[in-house]
Parts: sequence; structure tokens; C-alpha cells
Amino acid sequence: MRQGGIEQADGREAKHSVGSGTGLSDPTPTLQKKQPAPPKLPVPSEEELEERFSVVLDAENRGGVLDHVEELQEHNTQLSARLEEIESQSAERMAELEKQLLQATKETELLKGNLRDSCSQVSSLQQREREREISQERERDRERLSQPSSELELKVQELQDRGLIRLGRTPSGALDLQVVPVTIIDQAGGKSRKPIQTKFRMPLLNWQALKPNQVTGTVFNELDDEQVLGELNMEAFEEQFKTKAQGPPAALSTLKVKVAQKAPSKVNLIEGNKAKNLAITLRKGGRSPADICTAIETYDQQSLGLDFLELLERFVPSDYELKLLQNYEKEGRPLDELSEEDRFMMRFGKIPRLAQRISTLTFMGNFPESVKRLHPQLNSIIAASMSIKSSAKLKKMLEIILAFGNYMNSSKRGAAFGFRLQSLDLLLDTKSTDRSQTLLHFISSIVQEKYPELNNFHTELHFVDKAGLVSLDSILQDIRSLERGMEVTKKEFLVQEDNTVLKDFVKANSELLDSLLKDSKTAQEAYGSAVEYFGENPKTTQPSMFFPLFVRFMKAYKQAEQDNEQRKRLEAQSSENQAESPSPRKKEAAGHKSPMMPKMDLIAELKKRQVKPQVKDGALEDIITDLRNSPFRAADGRRPAQRQDT
Repeated sequence: MRQGGIEQADGREAKHSVGSGTGLSDPTPTLQKKQPAPPKLPVPSEEELEERFSVVLDAENRGGVLDHVEELQEHNTQLSARLEEIESQSAERMAELEKQLLQATKETELLKGNLRDSCSQVSSLQQREREREISQERERDRERLSQPSSELELKVQELQDRGLIRLGRTPSGALDLQVVPVTIIDQAGGKSRKPIQTKFRMPLLNWQALKPNQVTGTVFNELDDEQVLGELNMEAFEEQFKTKAQGPPAALSTLKVKVAQKAPSKVNLIEGNKAKNLAITLRKGGRSPADICTAIETYDQQSLGLDFLELLERFVPSDYELKLLQNYEKEGRPLDELSEEDRFMMRFGKIPRLAQRISTLTFMGNFPESVKRLHPQLNSIIAASMSIKSSAKLKKMLEIILAFGNYMNSSKRGAAFGFRLQSLDLLLDTKSTDRSQTLLHFISSIVQEKYPELNNFHTELHFVDKAGLVSLDSILQDIRSLERGMEVTKKEFLVQEDNTVLKDFVKANSELLDSLLKDSKTAQEAYGSAVEYFGENPKTTQPSMFFPLFVRFMKAYKQAEQDNEQRKRLEAQSSENQAESPSPRKKEAAGHKSPMMPKMDLIAELKKRQVKPQVKDGALEDIITDLRNSPFRAADGRRPAQRQDT
């Protein structure tokens, strides 16, 4: 049978070969070999498609968002530049108005002075006329009296004339002598300070009080803190503030930097180190020595940069160096043997008035930038000084602070007529009994409740922050330097009247310098008047010390307002939570149960894990059997397609 099977298989192979040769296919499919199925491409799920689609959309949206962000940044840059320009224009306009106001105030004061002089003259004339009439009346009285009065009668008559005593008759006819009481007027505007009796012992506000003679002519002479105390109920203040102030010391450290200098290398006609630095400077200039000297002689600002001129000014030859170069040339020695730096110094030293020319060129180049830098600083000083002096709301705020300070200090130190402005920083150091708020927080709440119109007092103070960054002494020094530079330039122009560069510069910038000088005088007057008005010394108080006092006070007051608002919101939220909370009995029952329940659950879970093992015997066989009976399901719950073998 095995042989017959082989023969049958050979016959099938022969038939298949014959059919292939004749081009006929075998109709029996069972006799053909099964072709392998093509590989199926993985079909992504809906979640993967949605994720890919979201990634594509995010990429497209991100590109649009980035473009939009770039547009917004560019627009923001333009708006910032425009804002700076508007602020500069506003400061300039405000300074101009303040200068006009200051000029009008001066004229008004002059008229008032003339009026006072006229009134004084009229009063003196009236007094003379009154004295003349009195003297005539006395002469008539003397003539009527036949006998001279005694010395006692004359003294009594003198006291009666001065208004110190009154003479009269009693009903019985006896002589009645009454002494007129004398009213003693205090030095500080006629005000007398009485100590304030407080219910509790109050902490001290460690301010620097002004003496009565220092208050005259200041803002504190116009304040009435006793009226403020009469308007307020200070019981709540006494309840909340019972501790003494704390002033944290501030420690500052300084650093010293040492600079090492290199020793000179070699000596030539020009000192070696100086020649080396000159070579570096000439390479930076990028011009030949002849071109540099020609530009200096013709005042050519286009050919020489300011930085290069400032560097070149250091190499102006001294008298000793000029003498060395002149002797070398007089000896007839060839100039080619000199180094490039020495040849430059030879040509450089022959320029007439070299130091004056370089100084003039440097001044002419720096003048526009200096004026552009100094004008806004002067305007900020003028605007800030006039605004703080004329602010009625700031004056009222100082009055309230003076009232609270006197209320705290009166029983121990006595009432003060005023205080130094640096005492404003101490308002944050004086804290309440429970340490939850400061004196400034309490004053802010009082202002919010009693004087709400004062909340925006800081809006009346203009450019105070910018004025605090200005050094008035440095500005005045720079202006004096500009004056000296203009004088040197004018002298150079007198020597070279045919030089059009100097002529045009002097003509175009003389009025600008005069305007700057006027603004500097106005700034000094406005600043000095403001500093004296607040009881400070303008000679020892710089703008960098004076204006930051107001800046810090404004920032601290705004922060105190925000803290008070936050405290109110928290208190309101706490009251709402208490209203919605369960009754005390339920809270107590829940409080007894809640600590025990987590412990009991934890113990029960541990017991279960100890009794029941995680894997029992035969668990692996049960899992394999279950997989055979029910096919594996994917995470999405769909059954995989079953393949049918053909």
C-alpha cells in the first residue's frame, strides 16, 4: 500500500506538470497548497485617532497663539514707549504750571508785603496821632490840677492807663481796686497743650517731636489734632493698643574692593605705560594721527566720537613731555626713529590750545544729552515739591496721625505740636495687644470709616517716586559744569570768530542753558519751601531722603488697606461657616466617633489579610481554565475578532 500511495502521488505530480505545460489549471482546490494571508496593518482605535487629531489641532493652534503673542508683545512695547513719552510730557507740562503758580505766589507775597508795609505805616501814624491826643489830654489834666499828685497816685494812674487795674467805688463809697487777669500766650501760635487722660496705659510712639519754636511756619501750625480727637471714639483704640512699640534695628554691611596696579614696563620719550595705552586708544579710533589732529583743529564732531575724545583727553601732553619732544626735534634727530605713539604726540602737542579744544569738543558733544537728562529731573523735583505742599488731604492725614500720637504719649511725655516725617515709618512698628494689626492698620480703618474722602490722598502727590531718585546736589553740579563749558566755548569762539561750528553751537544752545538755569533755581526754591513747610532742614535733607518718606508711607498705607479688606473677608467667611455648622451635641458625638472609626477599620483590614492568603493553592490552574473557557477582553470591553481557519 505504501508503494501504491507513492505511485498515486507520482501520478498527481505528473498531471500537475502536464497541466502546467498545457496552460490548464487544476479545477480541484483541495489539491492546491494554501497561500499565506497578507499581514494585517494595525488599525488605530478611536481614542488614538482622537489623540492624534488633538495633537495636530494643538500644533496648529499653538502656531496661531505664538503669532498672536508676538503681536501682543510688539503692541505692548509700543504702548510702553508711548506711555513714557506721555509721562515725560505730563511732567514737563506740570512743572511749567507749577512754575507759573510759584511765580504768581511770589507776586502775591510781594503784594501782601507791600500791603503789610502800608498797614504798618497807617498803624504807626494812627498810634502817633493817638499818643499825641493822649499827651494833649494829659497836659490839660495837669493844668486843671493845682496840686501835684503823689508818687503812688502816679503809679496807680500808669497801671490804669496800661489796662492792668480797674478803679471803682463800692456801694459804701470806698475805693475798689481790681487787678485785670493776664492771659499768657504760648509761643506756638497761641495754643496750649493739656495732657490727655487715657483709660489704659498706652504704648509710646517713639517719634521725634518738634519744639514749639520749630512749628512756626510749618504745616503743623495749621493742624488741629484736638478737634480730630473730639470727633473720634478712642475706646476701641485703647482696647486694641496696649503694648510698647518695637523698632527692629537695621544692620548694614559694606564691602571694600581693592584694585591692583601693574608696574610700568619700559621708558621712552613718552612713559611706557602711557604709550601703550595711547596705542590701544589710537587703534580704537580707527583713524590716522593726521586725520585726528585735523578734526580737532576744525572742531569736526562727525569724525571723532565722544568716547574717543574722552579717552584722548587723558593723553594731552604735559609740559615736561612737550619739552622732551621739542628738544628731540631741535637736536635735528630723525622723526622716523620715534615710535608711532611718539610721532603722534609730536603732532598732537603742536595743536594750539589743545586742552581747551578737546574740552570744548567734549562739551559740545555731551551738551544735548545732558540737557535732555537734567530737564525731566528738575521737572519732577518741582512737581513733587509743589504737590505735597499744596495737598489738603495729606495735611489732614498728618493731623490724624498727630492726634493718635498725642493720645498715646500725652500722659507720659506730654502732647507734641508736630513730629518729624521719618516718624511715619514707626506706624508699622506699633502693634496692637494681640499683635494682629499695627497702628497704621487702625488709622486706615478709621479713615475708611470716618474720613473716606482721604483714602485716595496719594493721588494728589505727583512724581514723588521719581523725585526720590534725584540728587539735587548732583544736578546743580552738572549745571555748573555746563556753565563752565559754555564759558570755555564762548572764549574759543572769541578767538576764532570765523569758525561756523562754534558760532552755530553758541547761538543755538545759549537760550537752552539759560532756561535750564531758571528751572534749577525754581527747583531749589520749590524744594526748600516744601522741606521747610514740613519742619525739615533743606540744607541737610536731600530729595533722596525727603521724598522716599512719602513713597514708603503711601505704599504702607495701601498695603494696610488691602490687609484690612482681607481681614473683613475672612471674618465674614468665618461667620458664614459658623452659621452653617451643626449643633454642639452633634459635633460632640461626631468628635467622639471620628477618632475611633479609622482605627477600627484599620484593625479589621489587618485581620482579614492575616486570615485570607493573597494566593491559594491551585490559583494558577484556575486562571488558565478561565482563559480557555472565556476569551480575554480588552480594556475597552470589546471582544477581539475570532479568526476562522479555512
